[in-house]
Amino acid sequence: MANTRAEAFAPATVANLGVGFDILGMAVEGSGDVISVERRAEPDSIIISIIGDNGKLPIEPDKNVATIAANALLKAVQADFGVAIRLKKGLPLASGLGSSSASSVAAAVAVNALLGEPFKREELLPFTLEGEAAVSGYHADNVAPCLLGGITLTNGTEIEAIRKLPIPENLYLALVSPDVAVPTADARAVLPQEISLKIMVHQTGAVAELVDALYRGDVERLAKAMESDKVVEPARAHLIPQIEEVRFVAKRGGAMAVVISGAGPTLCAICDDADVAKQVTMSMKAIYDNVNIDCRIRSGKVLKDGAQVLKAE
Repeated sequence: MANTRAEAFAPATVANLGVGFDILGMAVEGSGDVISVERRAEPDSIIISIIGDNGKLPIEPDKNVATIAANALLKAVQADFGVAIRLKKGLPLASGLGSSSASSVAAAVAVNALLGEPFKREELLPFTLEGEAAVSGYHADNVAPCLLGGITLTNGTEIEAIRKLPIPENLYLALVSPDVAVPTADARAVLPQEISLKIMVHQTGAVAELVDALYRGDVERLAKAMESDKVVEPARAHLIPQIEEVRFVAKRGGAMAVVISGAGPTLCAICDDADVAKQVTMSMKAIYDNVNIDCRIRSGKVLKDGAQVLKAE
């Protein structure tokens, strides 16, 4: 049954998990983006309002990831109407928390709900990728966990190439997002175009160790594997202010590893206790307070379920 309006939520995500560049990601508890859509007689989608972006996001339908994703879905069902979109940003832009993915996913899930859910959740992946591609290209390391939840291994852009991995019961995350934008394009520009065979062997071994640790529920081994990247994080470290100081205090406070979330500047600390994770966020925040850089903090677990429909009527 079709509806006249619907609303959906899509969570933040942490991509790469250190060594898994462009292939690993996880959805995290806490804030995310909320999109409400309402049927309109005219074709295609438009943005009615955006809250929480400080006026930085484009409202043009061909430039905003939410309208691009919504229009891709409407085109697939040959709809003769459009939707009006209201977007509430709960994630900072260019923060390494999958902000563009959250908007793309929330839009697709909301429009699907508006239409009476003609598509299964995993079938929405192509539409979310259309939105994400407008910002950072066709890769699903953020949109897959955002859409499906949990920890995902993504070896392509087809749903058949995505696997959900086990979530250790005692895995807790401590995240700090300094108010310093690191656009994905800038973060990709500093990456090496070639690596040695020796480093390639190390990286593939580290990814294998990480997946093995997830299946065994071994958070300590997981953390060690995540922090062993020799390709991407070393090239990007200079883009993240105070990264070594944050890593030091986080580990002193009980964290097992600290990695860059996505393109950064958000840093993600791996912990095995909820109270430790909360305390680690405060320690990391203190580093940025000392240098007068505003930041946001959060702690919690991996979100097992991804985006969700909040209402459909």
